[in-house]
Amino acid sequence: MKKLFLILATLTFTFSFSQQTDFPKIRKYRISYLNEKIQETSGLSILNEKLFTFNDSGNTPEIFELDKTSGEIINVLKINGKNKDWEALTNDGNNFYIGDFGNNSGTRRDLEIYKVPFENNSLKNDSLKIISFEYPEQTEFIPKNLSTDFDAEAMIYLNGKIHIFTKEWSAKSTTHYSIDPEISEKQKAEKIESFKTNFIVTDASYFDKKLYLIGYTKKTEVFLEIFNEAESGMFFKEKPEHYYLGSALSIGQIEGIAVDETGVYISGEKFHSPLGGAKQSLYFIPKGKLKH
Repeated sequence: MKKLFLILATLTFTFSFSQQTDFPKIRKYRISYLNEKIQETSGLSILNEKLFTFNDSGNTPEIFELDKTSGEIINVLKINGKNKDWEALTNDGNNFYIGDFGNNSGTRRDLEIYKVPFENNSLKNDSLKIISFEYPEQTEFIPKNLSTDFDAEAMIYLNGKIHIFTKEWSAKSTTHYSIDPEISEKQKAEKIESFKTNFIVTDASYFDKKLYLIGYTKKTEVFLEIFNEAESGMFFKEKPEHYYLGSALSIGQIEGIAVDETGVYISGEKFHSPLGGAKQSLYFIPKGKLKH
């Protein structure tokens, strides 16, 4: 994922550099640079007031607990599974859900979500379950690197269901699907609604009846949109709040977001191109400080 984005960023940013005049939107809210062990932080989740992250595809199958004020690693939780392409992390208050459904080329037929109980600050790997699914609208699996609309890196848990928000490379939209975590056999994800974001969505968070979607464009612009829950489990009926957060060249490749009553946590992967770059970072925007 990362290398593909870097190539696109290098090619496109040259033509848009003059328009990028406001790099440090959230840079001032950086808590710290993250440990070298998590250069590819690909999601965030808050459980029992603790902050967790993980690395994406090809890395070791483990979750890192981070200190909220320093970004330091407090604990490492190992998963009895394979990190084929982990891209999203959420929880229901008792279990972690890890989305192994990264699909940049659109060819995967083994989309999965790990469900792992979390008790006494440790994972119960002996109770790990795998939730398998497919997109019923996807009828072909021909490689379409960075042009498929059946990729995903964002999910939340709400009302007993897992809600996935797709990363649509071609349409620059997101489609909201739901999955039943209690079904053991492979299931068809249920399409709920769609929204034209004009950026690719890389993570999601839900708090206080609001959905937070974060992502970026090929020009390295990072955006956040906040949707009101107009109806139970429905978010795209009203126009969202729209925020420009800066450029990946100064804040990193933004891949994680988690929200609680204090504010918004955001994480970014290490980013490098001939035009600039940024180290892997953790940010915290206090409640009320988001600005358009």
